[in-house]
Amino acid sequence: MLIMAAIQMVSEPGIATNLAMAADLLAEAAGRGAQLAVLPENFALMGRRETDKLAVRETPGAGPIQDFLAEQAARHRLWLVSGTIPLRTASDGQRVRAACLLFNDQGQQVARYDKVHLFDVQVLGSQEHYAESATIEPGNRYVVADTPLGRLGLAVCYDLRFPEQFRAMVDQGMEILALPAAFTASTGAAHWETLLRARAIENQCYVIAAAQGGRHANGRETFGDSVVIDPWGLILDRLAWGPGVALARMDRPFLENIRRQFPSLDHRVHCEIGEP
Repeated sequence: MLIMAAIQMVSEPGIATNLAMAADLLAEAAGRGAQLAVLPENFALMGRRETDKLAVRETPGAGPIQDFLAEQAARHRLWLVSGTIPLRTASDGQRVRAACLLFNDQGQQVARYDKVHLFDVQVLGSQEHYAESATIEPGNRYVVADTPLGRLGLAVCYDLRFPEQFRAMVDQGMEILALPAAFTASTGAAHWETLLRARAIENQCYVIAAAQGGRHANGRETFGDSVVIDPWGLILDRLAWGPGVALARMDRPFLENIRRQFPSLDHRVHCEIGEP
């Protein structure tokens, strides 16, 4: 039986506190039989200022956050999606990459996705303003990796609003989508479930969406509602608020039957746009 877990957290400015919380939740997920677990975006640090991530950035392949992730994956025999962690860039000393790392159940890093779409927005109807590009350098490639559960696609938070990313990933064989996130309370209430279910339905894949969910020390409120969704768009498990685990079984024959009996992925037609 293949079991997937979405880990929900309310991360703080202190890395040690967040790693301890993550360790407890990963132990819970593993104890309940999970073989794949997904941590939320910014799981190790939700700083008081956006620039706080620069002080704790790590060199790819070395650092206490990466060591923690490798150790947890090996200890629990889990395939582990790291949420995002700040990694040094090759060219920009004032920004980091928001890196989503995949570790196998031996604790080896086997894939890395850097968040492509950055959240530079004024949230409609509020005073909330975000400018991720001030401290994050965007990635430039999509990632789908082999796991024992199937072909796993990696995406992060604001990526969810760009369906062309997931079409490209399903063309690379994606069967499961891991989506770490830290949706705001207002945008989450408006769009989170709708977008997640749409991505599951249109790409006929499982979705594991691991969110931040609560009030943070920096004054931000994140929406939560971590979910696991099947390829028909059914929510298999969810956690509305606060730290915890949403967990569900992957049914591979069901996924294969959906794609065979309702072959919408095969029915796509690519047309040129002409004059009216």
